[in-house]
Amino acid sequence: MDDYSIKKYFGGCPHDCPDTCAMVYEVEDKRLVSVKGNSEHPMTNGVLCVKLKDYEQRHYHPDRLLYPHKRIGKKGEKKFERISWDEALDTISNKWKTLIREFGPESIIPYSYLGNQGLVHGLNGGDSFFNALGATVCERTFCGEGSCTAWLTTIGPTAGLDPESYVHSKYIVIWACNSVSTNLHHWTIVQEAKKKGAKVVVIDSYKSRTAKQADWHIEPKPGSDGALAVALINHIIYNNLIDEDYVKNYTNGFEELKTHVENKTPEWASKITGIDAKDIKRLAHEIATTQPVGIRIGVALERHHGGGQTIRAVTCIPALTGAWKYVGGGITQFPVWEHPYKFDVICRPDLIPKGTRVVNALQIGRALLGENIDNEKPIMSMMCWNANPVTQATETDKIVKGLQRDDLFLVAAEHFISDTASYADILLPATMGAEHQDMILSWGHLYLTYNEKCIEAPGEALPNYEIFRRLAKKMGLNEDQFSWSDEKCLENYVDWNAPACDGISLDLLKKKGYARLNVGCKDTRAPHKNGNFPTESGKCEFSIKGVKNFVAGPFRQMYEDYQPGQDLPALPDYVPQFESKETNPELAKKYPLNIISPKSHAFLNSCYANMEDKQKVQGEQFVLINKIDSDKRGISSGDKVKVYNDRGSYQGVARVSNDVSGGIIVSSLGYWRQLNNGTVNSISSANLADMGNAPTFSDNLVEVVKV
Repeated sequence: MDDYSIKKYFGGCPHDCPDTCAMVYEVEDKRLVSVKGNSEHPMTNGVLCVKLKDYEQRHYHPDRLLYPHKRIGKKGEKKFERISWDEALDTISNKWKTLIREFGPESIIPYSYLGNQGLVHGLNGGDSFFNALGATVCERTFCGEGSCTAWLTTIGPTAGLDPESYVHSKYIVIWACNSVSTNLHHWTIVQEAKKKGAKVVVIDSYKSRTAKQADWHIEPKPGSDGALAVALINHIIYNNLIDEDYVKNYTNGFEELKTHVENKTPEWASKITGIDAKDIKRLAHEIATTQPVGIRIGVALERHHGGGQTIRAVTCIPALTGAWKYVGGGITQFPVWEHPYKFDVICRPDLIPKGTRVVNALQIGRALLGENIDNEKPIMSMMCWNANPVTQATETDKIVKGLQRDDLFLVAAEHFISDTASYADILLPATMGAEHQDMILSWGHLYLTYNEKCIEAPGEALPNYEIFRRLAKKMGLNEDQFSWSDEKCLENYVDWNAPACDGISLDLLKKKGYARLNVGCKDTRAPHKNGNFPTESGKCEFSIKGVKNFVAGPFRQMYEDYQPGQDLPALPDYVPQFESKETNPELAKKYPLNIISPKSHAFLNSCYANMEDKQKVQGEQFVLINKIDSDKRGISSGDKVKVYNDRGSYQGVARVSNDVSGGIIVSSLGYWRQLNNGTVNSISSANLADMGNAPTFSDNLVEVVKV
């Protein structure tokens, strides 16, 4: 029997995950008592991942930050004193006004990412405020930005293959994506296709949870995927496996591509990837002849020097084989490209003063230490929300050193006193999912997802955008936008008149919780059957002559000045790693092991790493190592080990396993530094990949020793 004392409200998972689960909040006596999946949603289908299990408990966690605080101890000591909102906002605004007078507005930098995926309170929620302030622009390229550059230059802003259409695929390639842990609902669809006879191939440099369930696991050396992709192109072309009609009518640059890959044979790639040439040929033949073929690429594919070129090569394959002609054929990156969001309205790049500088978020440690900026214009203050760079960014030892500066004024809007918030001068309590109204940005499916405020926030926590509204008033910023309610923001942040929103309104979302965009049905959608790519030519661009490197607008506050700007290669190719035995043999003598740092199973980036129930599922910080390498170092399973290079070190528990090949170790991202002896990004380089200023998390050499 239904409990009529419980009221139900629609929600959307706010975490940085492609699934964007539709949820139902259950409230009793004004308290959130349960969070369930919305069983009506066609894709997420009422199922929540391990991270969302007991989500309501996160709202009421005893360590939650409930009130504004000011620092009273040394930076990093976590000694704070409760203050009022008026004192907090006055302190911040007075400090910023002083810094602007003394150093200029660029002495202030915002720092955010997708710790909340809401349109109003998420990644871009503070952009209009900081753009109006004239602060340094923060280029946030943690995840997928090199992939975006490659995708947009090759086939344009298309959603590509609908994730739900994989149910019709006969051959599925999951490339550098651990779907079981990071894309659960798409994995369910893949499993359904498999039951209907589809073959599932996983390409990954270690035996992930997903790789272990594949029909065929192909294991290239880290950073060598580009060589594999180019060799597939070679074999498809030179063995007459192309779809001649599709190539002729719907692609540009085929003859150039053909000549370019002439010597990039499976035998050539085998020496680079470690994959037998026979297997490369077999994969190429199966991809070309078993239609429809669906390729799902993960963000890990970009995380090395040549990541952009790798994705360019992979993205060319469906056009070569004609996979786009079929329902269930093509490739999926981020379906968000067909979502009708008005980022210019959200971010207001028109407010940015001309000549405002840009600092990349991955290199924030260098910037705080004055290594990569004009020392006459130092960064004197940073505000951080929806992000925890001390665990998630690169060169974290430098970040910590920068945050320890006595003259740096750090503001953190947070749920908990995270690794980064530990160094804050002012702490601001932020709301969680059930406590504010928003629409959740999805980068993994074609649904709009509404999130309804259903409880009052505990203590004095405020939504992110409300914090910026109040700060704007304190700073004397008078744009109408800074007085919009959350509802008004949603009315203006979405192009409700776009064809994709035909029949969809905010009122409809409030009644239903979600709505599928009008961009075709999963059972009939073949968006590029006849080309129609949203490129300048309307075709898939094998050749991109004259294109300059860029970061997609939403990841740099929609600012177009000071883009990377270097010439991009016209044709896709393999680009070797920064750090490998082949490219840097001297460094490899000192640090002989490649490290892969995938996302965790039970943490979401650094969210939940402080929660006991998720810690039990994830286990303690570990180092996966092959027996060949462990024996050389006298290491056994369960031993404490140190992983290190010139950038830093961290400790973990050794897991000796055949899940990883010799010469490679694996450690997951997301563990908190304050709860461990260092974390994996202590060793991560801040070198940027070849496109989109993407990260190189999997392009690092290390050594491991027993502690």
